[in-house]
Amino acid sequence: MTPEGDLILFRWVLIDLLWSRMSSADVEDFIQQNRDEAERVETFRGYWESWKHWEPRREFILRNMSDFESGQVDHLLSLSMVWANNVFLGCRYSSELLERVKAMAEGIVVDEAPIFKTRDEIMKNQQGR
Repeated sequence: MTPEGDLILFRWVLIDLLWSRMSSADVEDFIQQNRDEAERVETFRGYWESWKHWEPRREFILRNMSDFESGQVDHLLSLSMVWANNVFLGCRYSSELLERVKAMAEGIVVDEAPIFKTRDEIMKNQQGR
C-alpha cells in the first residue's frame, strides 16, 4: 500500500473508533472538525430531502462509512436510502435487509418519525366500529 493509502486507511480506522463512541449529539462537533469529509457527504443529499430527513440519513452515512471501501459508497448510499424510506415513508423490504439497516442505524435518534399502519390494521380498526 502507498503512504497515501496508509494515511487514508488510518483516517478511516480513527473515524470508526470515534463513531463507535459518539452519540447523536456529537455529530455536529465531528462535522465541524472534519469539514472535508462533511462536505463530501453533503454531496450525497438528494434535492428532494428535507432537513428533517437528511440529518438522520447523513448520520447513518457517517456512522457507517468506515465499514465500506471507497468503491462501495453507492452500496452504503443505497442502504441509507432503504433505512430512510422505511423510517420516513413506511416502505417495506425483506426482513433480512431491514434487520441489517436497523443494526447499522442503532443509536440514531429520529425526531417525530411517522407511525404507519398496515392495510390489515386499518381494516381491523374499521370493523371494530
